Amino acid sequence: MSDQLKSAPLAYRNEPFLNSPDGRVLRILSEYQEPLARFRREEIQDTVVFFGSARFQGRAAADKNLTVAEKNQSAAPKPQQEQDLKRAVAAVDMARYYEDARRLAFLLTEWSIQIPARRHRFVVTTGGGPGIMEAANLGAHQAGGKTIGLNINLPFEQNPNQYITPSLNFEFHYFFMRKFWFAYLAKGLVIFPGGFGTMDELFEILTLAQTDKLAKKILVVIYGSEYWNRIINFQAFVDAGTVSQKDLDLLKIVDSPEDAFNFLRDGLTQYHLGGQLKKEREVLPEIAKTRP
Repeated sequence: MSDQLKSAPLAYRNEPFLNSPDGRVLRILSEYQEPLARFRREEIQDTVVFFGSARFQGRAAADKNLTVAEKNQSAAPKPQQEQDLKRAVAAVDMARYYEDARRLAFLLTEWSIQIPARRHRFVVTTGGGPGIMEAANLGAHQAGGKTIGLNINLPFEQNPNQYITPSLNFEFHYFFMRKFWFAYLAKGLVIFPGGFGTMDELFEILTLAQTDKLAKKILVVIYGSEYWNRIINFQAFVDAGTVSQKDLDLLKIVDSPEDAFNFLRDGLTQYHLGGQLKKEREVLPEIAKTRP
């Protein structure tokens, strides 16, 4: 007689199946259920999401790189050195947005951790990488609050920045599941200068708000009129008849961390704290009462 047939692996432990096209639905569900379980365990009720360029540096790092570029330029001026110098000069100018993102996240977190609620309110959330994401996580960390990073697995490595709360450090494979978690808990969105990804994230939220696909009010702050007025002419949409004038009320353009914070604090209080800081028993856990 032949040897007794060995038991087949349990389906949920069958890695070839889980990593196959047939297992895709399970992988997608995992990127919903696992973060949901962690948010519940960490008592996260809602978030304020920061978007912006991953390429910006803090002031000290940008100044240091400019010094190096200037030395290289004076030693051996070549087209590449000239280009490096131009980029280094631009990086010093754009470093103000890094510092402003850090400051705004600090102010927001300093305020939110004083809200009397069992669950953590308006937790600063980013894409988890460098640049503006790092700056916002840093500001929230310096204020003593929890802070979330929703990273993405990419062909080129994007490591999570060191200021994310370790238990709230996430890694996604699917862009759409990552976007889901950006929007699902968000009560505020802050858009700093950025590139294609930032534009994508901004217009996705604006479209959901414009078409009433959000079950809540999301405050949208666009930070840096000097940059954004060169990139997007919002009034041109109205003039061409492609959006209505009231659609522009979906966003607020600001130029200082203090103005952004005041707008967010007042709006979050009005729309999500009932106009005042509610008593603990009146605040329902958002994750429990909403559906995806």
